[in-house]
Amino acid sequence: MGAEVVADRFDLSARQRFRARVRTGLDALQRMLREERFDGPRDLMGVEVELCLADSRGTPRMVNDNVLKRMATRDFQSELGKFTLELNMLPRALDGHVFADVAEELRVAVGYADRMAAEFDARLVLIGVLPTITPEQVRPGALSSDDRYTLLNEQILAARGEPISLTISGKETLDRTFDSIACEAACTSVQFHLQVTPDRFPAVWNAAQATAAAQIAVGANAPFVFGRELWHETRPRLFLQATDSRPPEVAAQGVRPRTWFGERWIDSVTDLFEENVRYFTALLPVCSDEDPMAVLDAGGIPRLSELALHNGTVYRWNRPVYDVAGGVPHLRVENRVLSTGPTVTDTVANAAFFYGLVRALADEERPVWEKLAFADAERNFEAACRDGIEARLTWPGEGTRPAHELVLDRLLPLAERGLAAWGVAAPDRAAYLSVIEERCRRRVTGAGWQTAVYHRMVENGADRNSALAELVRRYCELSRTDAPVHSWPTGA
Repeated sequence: MGAEVVADRFDLSARQRFRARVRTGLDALQRMLREERFDGPRDLMGVEVELCLADSRGTPRMVNDNVLKRMATRDFQSELGKFTLELNMLPRALDGHVFADVAEELRVAVGYADRMAAEFDARLVLIGVLPTITPEQVRPGALSSDDRYTLLNEQILAARGEPISLTISGKETLDRTFDSIACEAACTSVQFHLQVTPDRFPAVWNAAQATAAAQIAVGANAPFVFGRELWHETRPRLFLQATDSRPPEVAAQGVRPRTWFGERWIDSVTDLFEENVRYFTALLPVCSDEDPMAVLDAGGIPRLSELALHNGTVYRWNRPVYDVAGGVPHLRVENRVLSTGPTVTDTVANAAFFYGLVRALADEERPVWEKLAFADAERNFEAACRDGIEARLTWPGEGTRPAHELVLDRLLPLAERGLAAWGVAAPDRAAYLSVIEERCRRRVTGAGWQTAVYHRMVENGADRNSALAELVRRYCELSRTDAPVHSWPTGA
């Protein structure tokens, strides 16, 4: 969820001070771009994976602090809910057998965390939203014991002036109110990071935006929220509403939500940072002691703490990231659209599809964003969340086609070309893109498997709660085999 924050409650001038510091940080970023202070091309990728902790009945286990204390590693950290963990994998070059290496590291890490969790009657679930979680289990007491989460909760509720409202209509309807943002903790996702040069950033971000709908269509894995069957990938809609700091009257005026697809293609990395500063109020106005301009004058590299903190509270599906590693500043695109799971193999296949397709689209002489209206890209995203692999997506030169056909015929060949351009080894390309290919041929995703199993059990006489609990049991059992979800049986 971001860096640790420690602060007292804020006085009336805190936001004014913070706003000024953020703008100074933005000025410093623009100066660094002019002076070409950024790291050169390195083609680095990074992965973060959020994981759910549940018992054998699918009930969330509020034990992340215990599990983290038991672990002999810093690779894991807490997430928003006491029943969630986050794994941060080290960056690595996008070449050779990178995906096989990532898969092996992820299997080892998840297996280790699972063994530690078992000591506290918990197991890891690689899923977008745990189907068995109930509204009563995401009250304020479910928030992790970290100042950042407590402050974030207080600030969002103060800005709204009323409880969080979740209203989502899909196969069924969810209509509930919550007295904290803990309901957002039901979401667990995977984030793909790609380090890029400033000149390359706009093309990569635009490509990632265009890619988002196809990612969701083939990777949907969150059809149930609080026991209701909603969209194939309901997590983005849930996240948007759970983090919405706007009262309904403000939302009705067209004020932008903090969870945001965006509204235009960009020409510069500063476009996104400037929009975040211009459109969104500070949620966590915590100021550091750093003077960015003085640091630059002295030949150093500033952390830009306020700009980075503010940027981290605007939840774009493709987020710009400024960071410093080894004393050298760099920029990343953080892709945040996908649910975790269902397996390590599926997660790595999703990564291969993303990195390959983004590279191919960013390299095109006449890029897709010059031919695809941004509004169509956003409509594609919504359609994919709602309908998954059966969604109808608009694409230049293809018209509007079912997602599984568009991916098979057009986008998978592009992803293969992009991975080859990165220098990824042919066996890696074949192994992981074939997983996406089979999902499309069989028209099966994690969401599709979940709903098929659920309905079969209900048709056989199970009630809702029993069917969801058995669904989670089977899901966990099959996930541990690491066989990709398109091969999972739906029968008993």
